[in-house]
Amino acid sequence: MHPLLASLRDNIAKVVFGHADTVDSIICCLLARGHCLIEDVPGVGKTVLATALARSVDCSFTRVQLTPDTLPSDILGVSIYDRPTGEFIFKRGPIFANIVLADEINRTPPRTQSALLEAMAEATVSIDGRVLQLEPPFMVVATQNPYDFDGTYPLPENQLDRFLMRLSLGYPSPAEEARVLRERPGNSPLHVLRPAITRVQLIELQDQVDRVRVDDTLLEYVVRLAAETRRDDALVQGLSPRGSLSLTQAARATAFYRGRDFVIPEDILDCVPVVCPHRVVLRSPSNSRLDAATDIIDRAVRRVASPA
Repeated sequence: MHPLLASLRDNIAKVVFGHADTVDSIICCLLARGHCLIEDVPGVGKTVLATALARSVDCSFTRVQLTPDTLPSDILGVSIYDRPTGEFIFKRGPIFANIVLADEINRTPPRTQSALLEAMAEATVSIDGRVLQLEPPFMVVATQNPYDFDGTYPLPENQLDRFLMRLSLGYPSPAEEARVLRERPGNSPLHVLRPAITRVQLIELQDQVDRVRVDDTLLEYVVRLAAETRRDDALVQGLSPRGSLSLTQAARATAFYRGRDFVIPEDILDCVPVVCPHRVVLRSPSNSRLDAATDIIDRAVRRVASPA
């Protein structure tokens, strides 16, 4: 592993106990220039993980606590009339940061959720007839509670598709939970966490990820896998071309994270569970939508032969 990435992982592990696979995945998401959605029940450390990642990189960070009365201007910014000059001055919102934590994104109405859409897709913000570019690196880390919780607004499919990965923490083991009770990472350790890498170093690592080689046979494998999901009768919509691009880019980041400059089939297969299920649309409604989609994707993976 690259020394900087090892340092970043160890820094996050100071406050996130256990969940090693999830920590690895969110770092790969950052390397791939993607956005991450963390879904789980309250109190398992979603916000701690997102904040630890942001504090481990020496760049600008903002946190937005989304509520039912949050407006799009609370995220994007607003133009204020300046009486001395007689002009409107644009006050930038929290979206103008390198890492943005959108906490409890599904507790805010769809109109406010959509304010993030352009920023996540194109790293730009259109407001007052102007298009403002967001400074790289740019990553949105959103947390949400399961859809069956009271007061939640399900994210639409086009919004979910903008997230490169959808992660879940789950409950910690008894030993890890005892350590949480003893060290209380949500109090002092998280607040004093120091950056492990700089903004310039992160951009350089992201550029190196783009140069990771993917053999044509692996690209054909991703295409066959996407086509298999589109033929499944249980799905209204299978994996889109954007989903195929996301899976390939996530595999590049995973290979680089593991110390290689080329992708192998295992890199793709390990990314499928966190990149693909939230991008498909089920034909039959289900209370456990993500679990059902994961099972369907697993069936598609088993039907498509992996390159040797």
